[in-house]
Amino acid sequence: MRDFAVSEHAGVQAQLDRLGALSLPKGRLGLEVIHQLLARLGNPQDRLPPVLHVAGTNGKGSTCAFLRAMLEATGLVVHSATKPHLVRYNERIRLAGQLISDDALAELLKEVLDAGEDLEPSFFEVTTAATFLAYARVPADVCVIEVGLGGRYDATNVLKAPAACGIAALGIDHEGFLLVPEDGVPQLPIARIAFEKAGIARANAPLLTQAYPPEAEAEIEAAAARSGAVLAMRGRHWWAEVRDGALHYRDAQGSLTLPLPAMQGPHQADNAALAVAMLRHQGAVKVPEAAMAEGIRTTRWPARLQLLGPGPLTAKLPGRRVLVDGGHNADAAQAVARALAAEAPVALVFGLMANRRVAEVLGPLAPLAGVAHAVPLPGHEHHDPRDIAMLAQTSLGLRECYPAFTLEQALERIAADPAGPRTVLIAGSLYLAGQALRLNEEIPD
Repeated sequence: MRDFAVSEHAGVQAQLDRLGALSLPKGRLGLEVIHQLLARLGNPQDRLPPVLHVAGTNGKGSTCAFLRAMLEATGLVVHSATKPHLVRYNERIRLAGQLISDDALAELLKEVLDAGEDLEPSFFEVTTAATFLAYARVPADVCVIEVGLGGRYDATNVLKAPAACGIAALGIDHEGFLLVPEDGVPQLPIARIAFEKAGIARANAPLLTQAYPPEAEAEIEAAAARSGAVLAMRGRHWWAEVRDGALHYRDAQGSLTLPLPAMQGPHQADNAALAVAMLRHQGAVKVPEAAMAEGIRTTRWPARLQLLGPGPLTAKLPGRRVLVDGGHNADAAQAVARALAAEAPVALVFGLMANRRVAEVLGPLAPLAGVAHAVPLPGHEHHDPRDIAMLAQTSLGLRECYPAFTLEQALERIAADPAGPRTVLIAGSLYLAGQALRLNEEIPD
């Protein structure tokens, strides 16, 4: 598994070229290398402001975005690390509220790569070490850290004493890493996923969760007991529901009535509720109800059912709403399908990485689509658009699914049909979402 990035800054690109040559070595899972790398850098992970650490299959990025918005509405200075990037690698490291500058990023990556060259670290280990090093050097009040892959063996899981840990929605994803056979681990897939995510639990730190199937909840309870974490599960220790146009939250401290998120999709209320629960159960910083409400109202998170604004891409589709979503697994696709059910039929532009199953991701979206165009993901291993179209037509009941050579070609075809659906959905991959944002000149900042 590799991630890719390009930069117009020559210094950053030189280091990204070095990063691009790294991957997760096959057969190596563990935290030994990241610990060695961080030790050479002076263990910056031990000098961070209070940390909110968030894992999960879907929704962890949005939960982090809600956390950052609520904390910043309080007047706090926030470091925030999320992944992957959509357009620029800089998106991964938000330093005191701003994306890291190109000059600072180039120097930081060079320092980390030079320090660990003989260790053969992975892309993710270098990225994590660079993030922690930056956060240890620049003052802030709090850090929001998103887990990259799993939890137990994720490079961010070197944090010793987070202020709170959260686990967002769970689902089956990254099976090649998270479901690798191993002695002493759960055999049921959803239970194994929960086991891996709950690996971020730490002694005496609150561990906030959503509600999950019984098998998953049992594994999280066991992980909390082993680690000494203070478990707070939705439906047992805190509650949230959408009612009468508001988000109603309740825990042992009392009740809150909060606005609904501006971001599309009912699942975003769940992500906002988890962020509220994390802030209510930690004791490192104080966040008043008014700041939580303001944060929920103002949170924006790119490529999560994002409505594109005026730009070169949308100018080619006058009179159409163009939505971009980077969800790339079955649960994410189902959430998108629920959110857009009232807008069917849509014109779907779909691309998918080769390590994903087309039927699982395209299947939930197929009933939405009046017409679909399958596209490649340049620079990444992806399903051939011809194969996607064939499967859609023969197995998923999507008779009008056509392969395209590029995203631009797919959009031209949609534009050429003035009687076609009024909503256009670009979906299936964060890489495709990033391409759409770049074409529309909506670069995340």
